Amino acid sequence: MTQKERQERSRAEILQAALEEFGSRDYDQVNMEGICARHGISKGLMYHYYAGKDELFLLCVQDTFAQLREYVEAEAQKLENTEAPERIKRYFMLREYFFHAHPQRTRIFETAILRPPAHLQSQIQELREPLRRLNEAFLGEITRSMPLRPGLNRAQVVRYLESAEPFFRNIVLHYQAEAPQDLHAMLQAAGEVLDLALFGVFLP
Repeated sequence: MTQKERQERSRAEILQAALEEFGSRDYDQVNMEGICARHGISKGLMYHYYAGKDELFLLCVQDTFAQLREYVEAEAQKLENTEAPERIKRYFMLREYFFHAHPQRTRIFETAILRPPAHLQSQIQELREPLRRLNEAFLGEITRSMPLRPGLNRAQVVRYLESAEPFFRNIVLHYQAEAPQDLHAMLQAAGEVLDLALFGVFLP
């Protein structure tokens, strides 16, 4: 094994350890010593590659955003011949499918989006930008095929849907209340939530 291959393997092992730690514990509960102790990584090796916890957390966030974006981009192409409301519902559910397949990344994503460490907010926003642009492009394209309520413009609607997307899972879970929370049930609940969000509940 070459030196480059050893370095790549060491980095991959550290990343996997960090994903497990940040994926199962709150940000404040993770520290470099704990990662080393629980995963058999020497402190010398750890600090050779990474200066501290923040750098490792941002690495996990970057990797999670990148894999999520790659998954969503590929799966969204399969929705092109779907009716607009159903297409939005299934697009919003793509994130749930991804995290169902990669559960340790759920907490990392939610920490980064919903409760980011204050001193890392700007770096997280920068890492999120490619995913945000993907969402904006998809929602912009799909809203062009839907009639809008008088007084609204497409930029407002895209901004509204974009800001709702990170909270969508929690909204659906609250809406389900005591109902089963398997993916099929969530897909059905997601459709009901989006129907209410897109078309309202009261007659004018």
